[in-house]
Amino acid sequence: MVGEKRLARTRNIGFMAHIDAGKTTVTERVLFYTKKTYRLGEVDDGTATMDWMQQEQERGITITSAVTAVEWKGSIFHIIDTPGHVDFTMEVERSLRVLDGTIAIFSAVEGVEPQSETVWHQADKYRVPKLAFVNKMDRIGSDFFGTVKMMVERLGTHPLITQIPIGVEDRFVGVIDLIRSKGIVWDEQSLGVDFKEISIPKEMEQEASLYRSKLVESIAELDEYLTEKYLNGEEISESEIKTALRKATLSMKAVPVLCGAALRNQGIQPLIDAIVDYLPSPLDIPAVEGTHPVTGEREVRMAKDEESFTALAFKVMMDEGRKLVYLRIYSGVLKVGTEVYNPRLKRGEKISRIFQMHAHQRTRVEEAKTGEIVAVMGLKETTTGDSLCDRSHPMFLEPIDFYKPVMSVAVEPRTNRDQEKLTESLEKLSEEDPTFHVHLDEDTGQTIISGMGELHLDVLVNRLQTEYHLKVNVGRPQVVYRETIEKEVEASAKFMKEMEEVKHFAEVFLRISPNGRGKGTEFRSELAEGTLPAEGLLSIEEGIKESSTVGVVLGYPMTDLRVTLLKANIDKDHPSMLALKIASSNALREGCRKAQPVLMEPMMEVNIIVPEEFMGEVVGDLKARKSSVEAITPKGRVTMIKATSPLTRMFGYSTDLRSLTQGRGTFSMQFSRYDKKIS
Repeated sequence: MVGEKRLARTRNIGFMAHIDAGKTTVTERVLFYTKKTYRLGEVDDGTATMDWMQQEQERGITITSAVTAVEWKGSIFHIIDTPGHVDFTMEVERSLRVLDGTIAIFSAVEGVEPQSETVWHQADKYRVPKLAFVNKMDRIGSDFFGTVKMMVERLGTHPLITQIPIGVEDRFVGVIDLIRSKGIVWDEQSLGVDFKEISIPKEMEQEASLYRSKLVESIAELDEYLTEKYLNGEEISESEIKTALRKATLSMKAVPVLCGAALRNQGIQPLIDAIVDYLPSPLDIPAVEGTHPVTGEREVRMAKDEESFTALAFKVMMDEGRKLVYLRIYSGVLKVGTEVYNPRLKRGEKISRIFQMHAHQRTRVEEAKTGEIVAVMGLKETTTGDSLCDRSHPMFLEPIDFYKPVMSVAVEPRTNRDQEKLTESLEKLSEEDPTFHVHLDEDTGQTIISGMGELHLDVLVNRLQTEYHLKVNVGRPQVVYRETIEKEVEASAKFMKEMEEVKHFAEVFLRISPNGRGKGTEFRSELAEGTLPAEGLLSIEEGIKESSTVGVVLGYPMTDLRVTLLKANIDKDHPSMLALKIASSNALREGCRKAQPVLMEPMMEVNIIVPEEFMGEVVGDLKARKSSVEAITPKGRVTMIKATSPLTRMFGYSTDLRSLTQGRGTFSMQFSRYDKKIS
């Protein structure tokens, strides 16, 4: 019972947003008002608690997700502050995988921006309930209702406005709580610690009444009991509204919307209350599911300390040469000195230390319980995405999806004696970041590093210099291409060989067709059931997968193929899985050579905001870069331009855009798809 009460008060939450929407500023205020910190950290002057890395403080952006824990009115929050820049979207992905709820922060000036959409859909993928906080209500051009409208149009969500602003832009002073029909205004002298409740200003009574009616009507539609009360004209109480709103949020049917101005310390305490009121505890989310590593049968773990131990390793950090692994514990209790079983490694590893994290500061604890997010030492080979469990009750949890790198550069140490140190340092960085790949180019002998974009690679190279004290030379950026085909063909291959006195024979017939862009490689079989043993089909699929990693044009991985197995011949008395695998691999390569293979390059979705007077020059420049301009949307004094552009044409674009717009244009860029290379 004690465990249940603790879990009911626990919230595992994250803050997510587009870059510069004020996410870290909101997080800093939450830390301050929950008395986790005693000074207000600021992103602009490099004092934000959660942006603790030197790179983050210098650049004024969040690069790595930071974890902390705070208390508020008897509730415990485990908080993850995630990056907003698209190059570090993997940090958001792996955080959302282990969170129970999230707060999406939008700038009231820009509204729903591209990376806001990306992180929103990432949260949908993991079925994470959301709150929305419209920040920067004090800025010129802020538009609360316009932002809510964009949430409907761009995110396809059902926002429920629970607060409306009192005043706009520099006249913004507070909010009206529509549930309690009260105004709240903040005292700037006390850094927002002091606030008072007021009656709704006379000039806003009609507007507040209208939006409260809309809120009650929307909630009544989502709850049968309240629908009946509403239709009968009965009053719906404050507690009934909150209960229904919580239910709608947890079932992802609606998103409560709040507003404020974090930099001016306005609107944060009601947001913290809303986290307690509407976001789930570990008891509110479905029991975690997985599979038994041997039998493949479905396994379920309830969120209880008494259950067998189950956790997911979602992040790895190298701390002064020692490996720190972040865990989300789904069930059971973890104690210092115990052995945990890693089903991927098929062996146990011992926990030597457990830490409660506050950004990079650590507090040692002797145990961690269900629902907690902690960091541990002692797991030498466990890596991001690994399941950890009790050896007697093994279980594979759903893994984390990793993005593939789209850009590469060559790096070399300035002195030959640093070559070994470079290799070791890159290994440590790649262990921390699953989207960072390192390989040796056998033709040139160069060390090639690959990542999610220019900023991602620039940060990693800087870390080599600042953290590992390595001076390196960096080559020009190279793009990671893909290959595909443009016409449908049929192909076959035969494999027949005697190895160690065993005859291996198989013949495979395939149809290979182009697949839709971004759909990857799909395999299906048209064989009658029972023609091949089940492991035979798996061997053929494995051969196709392996063969498609090296293309037939320039050796880049192949994608967007639809491969159909038409026929397969084997020796019925001595079936060879190896022969099926090799034959299918050869058939795929042979077919792709005849199917008009082409090179594909990464296409980026580019979103640009420029003052309207520069719109013509910016659009002209995009066309010169072979970009396809898809939308031009005027928004007050600025114009928003959406385009798709080849990554190769966008190197150094930030400098060019600054020159074209006298430093007033901003842009964001994210991977869209691979498409045929533009000559």
